[in-house]
Amino acid sequence: MPTLSASLPDDVEALREIVAQQQVQLERNSEQISILEEYIRLLKHQRFGTSSERASADQLGLFNEAEAAADTEDGTAVDDAAETPVAAHTRKKRGRKPLPEVLPRVEIVHDLAEDEKVCAEDGHALEEIGREVSEQLEIIPATIRVLRHIRPKYACPKCKTGVKIAPVPPQPIPKSLASPGLLAHVAVSKYVDALPLYRQETMLQRLGIDLPRATLANWMVKGGQLVVPLVNLIREQLLAGDYLQCDETRFQVLKEPGKRAQSLSYLWAQRGGTEEHPLLLYDYDPSRSGEVPKRLLEGFAGYLQHDGYEGYNAVTGEVTHVGCWAHARRKFDEALRTQGQNRKKGAKCFKKHSKAEQGLRFIGKLYRIEREIADRPADERHRIRNARARPILDQLRNWLDGSVGSLPPRSLTGKALNYLDKQWPKLIRYLEDGRLRIDNNLVENAIRPFVVGRKNWLFADTVRGAEASANLYSVIETAKANGIEPYAYLRHVFAELPKATTLEDIEALLPDRVDQEQLRVAFKP
Repeated sequence: MPTLSASLPDDVEALREIVAQQQVQLERNSEQISILEEYIRLLKHQRFGTSSERASADQLGLFNEAEAAADTEDGTAVDDAAETPVAAHTRKKRGRKPLPEVLPRVEIVHDLAEDEKVCAEDGHALEEIGREVSEQLEIIPATIRVLRHIRPKYACPKCKTGVKIAPVPPQPIPKSLASPGLLAHVAVSKYVDALPLYRQETMLQRLGIDLPRATLANWMVKGGQLVVPLVNLIREQLLAGDYLQCDETRFQVLKEPGKRAQSLSYLWAQRGGTEEHPLLLYDYDPSRSGEVPKRLLEGFAGYLQHDGYEGYNAVTGEVTHVGCWAHARRKFDEALRTQGQNRKKGAKCFKKHSKAEQGLRFIGKLYRIEREIADRPADERHRIRNARARPILDQLRNWLDGSVGSLPPRSLTGKALNYLDKQWPKLIRYLEDGRLRIDNNLVENAIRPFVVGRKNWLFADTVRGAEASANLYSVIETAKANGIEPYAYLRHVFAELPKATTLEDIEALLPDRVDQEQLRVAFKP
């Protein structure tokens, strides 16, 4: 059996070459192990850790390398204390909030007995000088009633040739048990409260009502088709504006032509309108390709804000793409969290960690400015951003130029640096207009109700059901964004939309135009 020494060359230079190759391989293996350990820690954090990305500047400064993280390699200071304006102190009023005036009141008077309404001193009758009033909130679970539509018939007793009867009032679903109130209740329970239809079926059975899940599903499909005119008006108004935010999330549909039941489709969301009257629009599509936003946004001109997904770049023409700082921050946050256990493993891990921390410090300064100016008019936000945020962005750009390429591109910090570098032209574009947001969070928050619902009802059965769900989410979330209670709004829409005969009738049902007094009827017994 040959020995190890017998298999090695006698030439010294050849031995050195072998050692150098092994050293390179060891470094590659070490780097690969480090990257894999990062991903393991990230997966553990995503499953067991907190989901919040918020971290104060004080928290970032608790570590030993705080001084190193406060100065970049080119000597540019990243001083959190440079500008720290403190908002005026306001004390919240303590005490219980009053119950809504729209709720019906039942008065229960607790009075003295007649023999107690006499003065103990001289026997004179006592007089009422005031009343103490306290209120309790009572809930009567699911009060159900039957609406009987009675149409008297009339005929001439002499001619006996014809019968007159009042026409059937327009209904959201003709020849159905579903009243506008019941349809609104089922829709809000599913799309706002994330109650699957099979749970609603069970709840109704406890009240003695037999409504199979298939019937409820059919009602939701028809309800989604009923609100199409409103959805079309929301789409027209969105595309007529000049600022949109977009995002998408997965949506499983079981029965899609040409696709397996396990394959994924997508729900695409758009947010536009004005700050006073936001508009939200949802669309189902089996694909996530760039052709989808290109088709959905046909005719739009203006600012389009989205994350780093390349599919949105297919939207061209008179469109200016705006990036999302929340996604850039998230990548640095993930890198920082996964490196928390490596703080004492040497200078290389320290350098990697400090890069993630420095990036978060820069981005945190930008967000502090945004929180301070959130309630300012758009023109004032534009002025303050260019005065205060632009210098920070210039420092961040200098730091980024010296940092990109200094770490393995597959490491989490390397990915964060590369994302920031690639998205930079879009990320700094929010400085151009005070109406633009620093991130895409508003439309991401608008997708969250769908994501919560998806965890419960898991999938849509058919394409028709997916499209109807997208339509109902559109009108419900637009109503919520405009401060309108969704049940009252849907009940009013389901009652009035079948009666609409003109465009003006339909426009009057949009959330920013609907008569608020008419919505109060939904809460009257």
